[in-house]
Amino acid sequence: MVKFINLTPHTIYLNDGRKFEPSGQIARVSNQFKEVDLVDDVIIYEVTYGDIENLPEPDTDVIYLVSNLVLEAGKKKNRWDLVAPATGHPDCIRNEQGQIVSVPGFVM
Repeated sequence: MVKFINLTPHTIYLNDGRKFEPSGQIARVSNQFKEVDLVDDVIIYEVTYGDIENLPEPDTDVIYLVSNLVLEAGKKKNRWDLVAPATGHPDCIRNEQGQIVSVPGFVM
């Protein structure tokens, strides 16, 4: 049986009622910012993304729940064990403020 480990800081809820609590370990993509412009006293930055931080090695019995940014970075490293919440799916459930409450599944 495959085990899901949530490497985000948020509980992830599926539409069917299942939930995935944060593991306490957060996978992130490193980044660097360079100031490139100033528009009406607002600083505009260019961001460069680097390596994935805090991502465990692949395990055949584990699927890691990560952010979409980590998922995309992981694709470049051929990480087959990463999925992200399907937040763009039309079947997401939203609250009165339009925030996503649950998703129908995950994307890879």
